[in-house]
Amino acid sequence: MNQQNYQCSIAADVTPREAFEAIAQVNEWWAKNFEGSAEKLNDVFTVRFGDTWVTFKISEAIPDEKIVWQVTDCYLPWLNDKTEWNGTSVMFEISALGDETQITMTHIGLIPGVECYDMCEAGWNHHFKESFLKLLTEHVGAPE
Repeated sequence: MNQQNYQCSIAADVTPREAFEAIAQVNEWWAKNFEGSAEKLNDVFTVRFGDTWVTFKISEAIPDEKIVWQVTDCYLPWLNDKTEWNGTSVMFEISALGDETQITMTHIGLIPGVECYDMCEAGWNHHFKESFLKLLTEHVGAPE
């Protein structure tokens, strides 16, 4: 069986620049408890949800096209492997789609069969497909 990384795409009536800048507004669409910066190459930031936390480093950044967050450390207390996200990456690819901009998010390493897949899939579906899209279209996301 081919194991697929979690991936989701949305499209909105925004420019690629607006989409790229909105991704960096992590506290506006994903985690209110946000420390650091998520704007440019080598930026480091941490998101926290109670006892859960994840630290990322931006390992690739092509303005208006692509940004990659590499997980450098994490603590996921609700899993047997509390560092399951370590070594995974979250990639955002931005492209024109007719009059809209398409943003595809891929969590590289989050594949069916890993312990957190179902719960993490549901979380990303909410935060990316709903909250991030709402930030783009209504200028107000719904962070946790």
